[in-house]
Amino acid sequence: MKIAFANPKKLASSKSLFFAFFQKENVEKERYFFFLPADTKRTILQFAKKEFKGEEGEVKSFWLQKGPITKIALFGLGEKEKWNERKKQLIPRFFVQYAKSNKISEFSVPITKVLGQNLAEAAKTFSTNAVLADFEFNKYKEAPKEGWPKIKTMYLISAENDAKAMTNGIQEGVIIAKEVNSCRALANTPGGDMTPRKLANEAKNTAKGNGINVKILGEKEMQKLGMGGILGVAKGSLEKPQLIILEYKKGPKSQKPLVLVGKGVTFDTGGLNLKSEQGIYEMHMDMSGGATVIHGISVIARLKIPINAIGIIPAVENMPSGSSYRPGDMLKTMSGKTIEVLNTDAEGRIILADALYFGAKRYKPGLMVDFATLTGAAHVALGDYCSALFTNKDELQNELVKIGEEAGDYVWPLPLWDEYLSDIKGTFGDIANLGKTGRAGGAIHGAKFLEQFIDNTPWVHIDIAPRMTAAEGEFLAKGAAGAGVRYIVELAKEYSQILKKL
Repeated sequence: MKIAFANPKKLASSKSLFFAFFQKENVEKERYFFFLPADTKRTILQFAKKEFKGEEGEVKSFWLQKGPITKIALFGLGEKEKWNERKKQLIPRFFVQYAKSNKISEFSVPITKVLGQNLAEAAKTFSTNAVLADFEFNKYKEAPKEGWPKIKTMYLISAENDAKAMTNGIQEGVIIAKEVNSCRALANTPGGDMTPRKLANEAKNTAKGNGINVKILGEKEMQKLGMGGILGVAKGSLEKPQLIILEYKKGPKSQKPLVLVGKGVTFDTGGLNLKSEQGIYEMHMDMSGGATVIHGISVIARLKIPINAIGIIPAVENMPSGSSYRPGDMLKTMSGKTIEVLNTDAEGRIILADALYFGAKRYKPGLMVDFATLTGAAHVALGDYCSALFTNKDELQNELVKIGEEAGDYVWPLPLWDEYLSDIKGTFGDIANLGKTGRAGGAIHGAKFLEQFIDNTPWVHIDIAPRMTAAEGEFLAKGAAGAGVRYIVELAKEYSQILKKL
């Protein structure tokens, strides 16, 4: 799909026009009607008066018999007082889904009223979400004879002197969305086609030509580093573990890097604590955090954000076999701490323990952020629409939530209190990989576990389990949501300011 700026004169020659109105809004005052033929404007007003109320989710359309304009669609935005940033993310997706389902290949839409007067940001938001909605993972499907539904061109309409700001916003939005969609494609790929080694190769391919240096540590290198957590989880699989490292150094030499760590369990059976039939189906997506970091570093590079950023992805399979790690095993991590394994299905935190400690010691971060589909408990706590946020820097909490709002990648804070630490004290080892209270407080126990391996580094943990897959009503294709990539973009832009607060 091509997205392009066009001035209002384009409206008169577009094949399809989309207009959005709030409830009780006076349709006659739509300023862009001025550029339409008089009979077209008259037809729209007559139709709107009889058929259209502007209610949220409402769509009313009609065909025109003469002229280049063949279809007009009116979209309801609901009550203006209830309009918010989250709804702004959805309306471009709604447009795209409607166009595809109605086989509309080209349409024009004025966007300033819907998304605000900061034109570059409005164009970026619109373009990002439009491209996200256009994505479908059909790699393993046979194409229909008529081909997959496609939108060829979407024109964003604004005044001629807005062209530069709008075009810049469109370009940035498309870059961001393409990286999110690549992340989604990576996470959607079946486990048989996305092993740790193949994930490492994907990281290499993504980094090519982007100024990103890639290093891959194998089993022997991890043994030398004492990474007993990663090696322990990987023992049950024929696929060898990989530690993927991405280095992007375009900031000042004196700047401490932003270190991003992503959980990369390419398939999670639960190990010897085998998952249920229902629970195992989507576990090829348990490397979503790793995919987020790969494409998060990539989008930082493609947007040429001037910071130092490091990506670290521990990639393993968690499989049951005669060589698997067992409940009751003691795994000695790179930090020297031992992990008492109570359940082999709480493996993500074990591999992240080594990755976080490695990141803290090797790179001395200004801030370290991990992304992981860590706990079902986070999903239970927050539902489908935002990720769980934890940080050891309370002074950053409000800003971290705000970054999510700006990105359209929402997070919500949960406590990281020391009272929860006693729940994960080991009986025979230093720390247990499961809380004593079971699922109660499970997301907090997972975060508190990770905190033991950050070596006092300023740190943020984002549990993206609630956002592993797209939610109902988001106007996104089924499958991976690509959570975290857009968050990384906004975090990277704010990074130099965040460092001043630490």
